[in-house]
Amino acid sequence: MPPFRHFPGLCMSNIQVRPATLRDVKAIAQIHTLAVQQAYRGLLPDEYLQAQKPDERQAYWREAIEYCEPQVLVAVDAEKVIGFVGYDRSRDPKSRPTTGEIWAIYAAPSHWSQGVGLALWDAARDGLLEEGCTSVTVWIPLCNERALRFHETAGFKRELATAKTSLVGGVRIEEIRLKRALH
Repeated sequence: MPPFRHFPGLCMSNIQVRPATLRDVKAIAQIHTLAVQQAYRGLLPDEYLQAQKPDERQAYWREAIEYCEPQVLVAVDAEKVIGFVGYDRSRDPKSRPTTGEIWAIYAAPSHWSQGVGLALWDAARDGLLEEGCTSVTVWIPLCNERALRFHETAGFKRELATAKTSLVGGVRIEEIRLKRALH
């Protein structure tokens, strides 16, 4: 992937997507925390959401960037990180080697509905194609209607037979895998 991809004209901003560096770790962890807190407000207990701290996510994202697992890209506007995506091969045990996965994709809540997610998705798709992937999956909680709409608009389809239940913050959350071809 080129060092920068430029997305002019998306809602009056100039979003660029580039590979994440260690200098981006703090911003990625803050965006991850704020986006989770905002997206799951009213769906997960307030105590659980308030207990989420960016410092706890920094080690994960630092390691991901250092070892490229997953590969991490950031969206920037005027040098400020406003979103990120982590992608790589699918972690699902029975998936084909040509199946990629979006491990995480988040925009700062202050930049929701401004083209950040689309710019990140386009760059991740290009990266997965370069890796030889022919399809991509993503796991989304069914209660996260915003994320479901985003991915379905991007061409993902629900795989109903994949539904599973996870315990998050003491609450049972139903998740489903979505999938799409990359070409």
